[in-house]
Amino acid sequence: MTSWASLLFSVGTTAVAQKIDLGWYPPSNTPINNLTAALKDQGVYGFIFNTSETPDDRYGTYNWCNMPHVRESEYIKPAIEYELKYVELVQRHHKRTPYASNAFPIESYHWDCNDQGLYYYGRHLGSNSKQPAKGFWQGYISPINPYMPSGWVGTCQFPQITSAGLDDSWVHGRDLYEVYHNLLGFLPGRDEDWRSKIVYRVTQNTITSQVAGMLISGMWETTESIPLMIQGVGVDSLEPQYSCSVGANLFDTIKSSSNAAWQDHLDAAADLFSTLDNLSGVPPNDSGFHASFDHYFDNLSARQCHAKPLPCKLEDGLNSTTCVDQTIADAVYRMGQWEYSQIYRDAPTSLAASTATYGVWIAELSQNLRNVMADKEGPIYFHNIAHDGSVSRLLGILQTDVMVWPGMGSEVVFELYRRSGKMTVSADSSNGTSIGGDNTGIEGVNADRYFVRVLFGGKPLKSSSPNLGLLDMVPAEILLEYFDGLVGVNASLIVGKCNGTLPI
Repeated sequence: MTSWASLLFSVGTTAVAQKIDLGWYPPSNTPINNLTAALKDQGVYGFIFNTSETPDDRYGTYNWCNMPHVRESEYIKPAIEYELKYVELVQRHHKRTPYASNAFPIESYHWDCNDQGLYYYGRHLGSNSKQPAKGFWQGYISPINPYMPSGWVGTCQFPQITSAGLDDSWVHGRDLYEVYHNLLGFLPGRDEDWRSKIVYRVTQNTITSQVAGMLISGMWETTESIPLMIQGVGVDSLEPQYSCSVGANLFDTIKSSSNAAWQDHLDAAADLFSTLDNLSGVPPNDSGFHASFDHYFDNLSARQCHAKPLPCKLEDGLNSTTCVDQTIADAVYRMGQWEYSQIYRDAPTSLAASTATYGVWIAELSQNLRNVMADKEGPIYFHNIAHDGSVSRLLGILQTDVMVWPGMGSEVVFELYRRSGKMTVSADSSNGTSIGGDNTGIEGVNADRYFVRVLFGGKPLKSSSPNLGLLDMVPAEILLEYFDGLVGVNASLIVGKCNGTLPI
């Protein structure tokens, strides 16, 4: 198999000429980023939080448990003159158990995962006759060990992808194959040499690999060994893990009292926090649970996605009849949505923060697009499995017009198309940039023949940036120049932006 490591991230030749506006533009005003609505509305804007199943007539609706993705029945095929050349996708993992850090001090019921195994073993590649048994972790509770963990108790890891999350991953893979092979004829068939054309990448967090195995099986109907690309600890660009003190400080400042909007939302939510603390037993001085609604959101939504009951107050170690009800849970979900919009879009420094902390991955994506546009050998499909922070930063950089907290299985898809023949693309209101003749700015490539469509939830993403607008067949040169202006070709601006030697 071809080694993609050097090919995918190789140095490309780029020199763009058009002037692109790199400014931050606020998202649209909606109930999601309206603090009054977040506090006082009923329900959660029609969003789904209690099942992975979205009825077909509602598909496309936000579903925290299993977000809408590209599917054959909803997919809009482009005009016939556009030829699909490359697809790169980044998705959040599918649904999981909660993180241990998001547990209440004492949880009222166990959470067991006896219907699945997490396989961890090494094996030789090649013809070595010494091969391993397929060992998997099986959690258990010792009757002898006097030490019990606080919070969640059970045979699961906290987190791990649940059995239902594995099923969602398999269906996600099947649906992608049905679009990009069955509908478009872009991917090779399952009985053809697809391995040389497809790349999967994961992060250092093992839950992404748990998803990858099932997703690949759904796509290709195989249980054979498949390599998963992974970067090193502390430098991975996909999660991301690389050091970026300036970017981290920008995010910390957004989530601090120096941001009046953030402090206002904490003050306004004081009664909600008090109610939750009383029911959960979380101390009011627990900074993790009170810096944001992240911990309460994860704790409650994970239960509801897996049809587990909302928690009740413990009295003398037993459940009382005083419980978190749906009204309280919905308020937590609305506040979590407000927070993600504030962190990744509404705060004026959010673009700079996301650019610094996710700019390396953006540069890798840009180079992958350029490689295809220059007819270089390489994959035609690149699938990244990551986290909500990964997808959120990407949406922030694209300046999505309506920001939501990316739910389980959220995906952003970049489709690169070639349109035959040379043409002149004039300035318009959707992107504000003109492209003329052969003045492509990309050496050896007719960039004005290439177009990008970006899908979120299976639909073209609308950006607040006047350069991008509706990301539906945007000239590739415009998107690449926008990325270059923010992160530099081959991420040349990111180290300086992250260590403070370059302006953010």
